[in-house]
Amino acid sequence: MAAPAAFPAAPLVGIVAGEASGDALAAALIAAVRERHPRVRFAGVAGPRMQSEGCEAWVPMDKLAVRGFAEVVAHLPELFRLRGALRRRFLAERVPVFVGVDAPDFNLGLEAKLKARGVRTIHFVSPSVWAWRGERVRTIARAVDRMLALFPFEPPIYASAGVAVDYVGHPMAADAATPAMRREVRERFRLGPATPVFALLPGSRLSEVEMHAETVLRTAARVLEARADAVFLVPLITRATRDRFEDARHRLGLGRLPITLLYGHADDALRAADVALVASGTATLEAALARCPHVVFYRVSRFTAWIVRRKLSIPYVGLPNVLAGRFVVPEFLQDDATPVNLAQALVNLFDDTVVRRRLDALFAGFAQALRADTGALAAQAVATELRAAGVAP
Repeated sequence: MAAPAAFPAAPLVGIVAGEASGDALAAALIAAVRERHPRVRFAGVAGPRMQSEGCEAWVPMDKLAVRGFAEVVAHLPELFRLRGALRRRFLAERVPVFVGVDAPDFNLGLEAKLKARGVRTIHFVSPSVWAWRGERVRTIARAVDRMLALFPFEPPIYASAGVAVDYVGHPMAADAATPAMRREVRERFRLGPATPVFALLPGSRLSEVEMHAETVLRTAARVLEARADAVFLVPLITRATRDRFEDARHRLGLGRLPITLLYGHADDALRAADVALVASGTATLEAALARCPHVVFYRVSRFTAWIVRRKLSIPYVGLPNVLAGRFVVPEFLQDDATPVNLAQALVNLFDDTVVRRRLDALFAGFAQALRADTGALAAQAVATELRAAGVAP
């Protein structure tokens, strides 16, 4: 009987991330692994941060930046082709371990196929099974050898399903804001200590900016009516999202709004702001860790909203509310996310200094609970799975 072919001396780990938050998480993992195990290489679907850490990008990350059920349907043929091509290439390259970073609708199917062919699979960031589509735990158990959980309430869910799980904390907690940071960032932006500053985060994906730009701009105009000295910071991570936001601004005749557009730097915008308007998602946790009181909003197609409502198992979607187990920041979703409602909520929050102080203390507690050496813990998990695959990291 012939001996099995040996794995290459420099093991190649497959990896796929689907959006900006996943790019940041994956980059931290790659950096931590390569610091401890310099021979290990990474390749797959990679964003700019992953590439800066040495990951080979077979496919650019924006190919996966699609949101919502109705929106995904139009892209399904392309996504299925891409997933099949990646599976074939990972198998041809004999990757011993694959890491799917978030993007569960894409990655879990890929992980299941790879696991069936003997590849050890890690999923980094638990899907929100505690919020909706809880039945996915069974699917995850079939696809994933190891789950890396960011929140402390997640490990028991997977342990009960027989999935190896590691709590790795949330990497953003390591950079959580301190009280002094607000003053420092404002000085850098040349914003006076008494200037009302509002951060506006319409989302990181192009599809989110397309859906939200008009609502965000009309909201800013209404806030300005109530606070004539207000200024607005809008972080946008790509040229495409910035151009789309600017197009909406000029189409609405709001070119004179006192808006400063930032290339990325959402953390700085949130640390400088008194109050923020934040599209639901990872950015809501970023706002909390920046100790920025905020209002959560989101809009999707009516079909997607109908599906989500049927599957939702908790009454809130913003991560600060999930962590607190109650409403601590207001949420306006779908038809409730109107400029009138959002502007009123922002102004009310700005004016209520007592609530803002309470949120500051609560958010500081979140940072303490979520702080861990995420990169090191994730790197340890990758090394464990490489050894389980018979490969020395």
